[in-house]
Amino acid sequence: MSAPMSGEKQPTVFRFKFGAFEVATLLDSKGIRDNLHPLFGANTTADEVQSLARANNIDPQRLENGNVPTLVNTGKELVLFDTGNGFLPRDYEQLKARMPAGHLVERLAELGHKPEDIDVIVITHGHPDHIGGLLDGGKPIYPNARYLFGAAEYDFWLKDENVREARKFNRELFVKICEPLKPKATFIKPGDVVVPGITAVDAFGHSPGLLAFQVESDDKKLMITADTFTHFVMHVQRPDWHFDMDDDKEKAVVTRKRILAQLASEKMLAIGFHMPFPAIGWIDTAADGTYRWVPYSYQFNL
Repeated sequence: MSAPMSGEKQPTVFRFKFGAFEVATLLDSKGIRDNLHPLFGANTTADEVQSLARANNIDPQRLENGNVPTLVNTGKELVLFDTGNGFLPRDYEQLKARMPAGHLVERLAELGHKPEDIDVIVITHGHPDHIGGLLDGGKPIYPNARYLFGAAEYDFWLKDENVREARKFNRELFVKICEPLKPKATFIKPGDVVVPGITAVDAFGHSPGLLAFQVESDDKKLMITADTFTHFVMHVQRPDWHFDMDDDKEKAVVTRKRILAQLASEKMLAIGFHMPFPAIGWIDTAADGTYRWVPYSYQFNL
């Protein structure tokens, strides 16, 4: 008797209780990227990057890149952090080959939510995989939501000053997608409160105004780190290695080190947009003084 193969199957949503809140991570999409180096570690050698990969039992040439928005239910409001790829690969020919379609609306449905249920959308920064799911055919996908943008981030893309050549198309996308939402938008800075229990954190570097967010409920704390670090090995164990997608590479290094040190010293839970799903873990300090990513296992089940 034969047993036909059924194809890959993996979880796409994860929800847990966090104090008085509920927090969910949602796998919007994932893709495979080639050339681990120089995507990571352009300021070091390919041999060093590949050696670190092998030491952590991951492929030395390729990586899986997932996009994982976060949903926080405060009991009063549903707050969604970033919107994934959306329909960008459908609508833009130049993105079809390198960006998988987003599935965030489907993932929300798995949790029992409709787009109309979302009260607040927080955009951590303006890169395509974070803003792509805001519109469909020019219309807001989340019609009842209000929008929060980092003020420095929004100004950077709208003013079009010092946008590097590799980000010119990104800038066009940002203006086309985000500027129509301005009437329903609020612009925030580090230290500002999104809703009670959620505060913006300076994470500038990967993008000029990247914001992370600290979530606190019943004396529990976690940080939604967005793209502060974008790989569980390369950026956690070697935060000084450059990442090709960082807009200000040196500032991104300084920010990574600061956020990693805070997470490690406070033993704070972290949710990273590009961490392996469910994208939840802790930053630990190894015996040699470097950091390591410790993924969630069963801590919230006990």
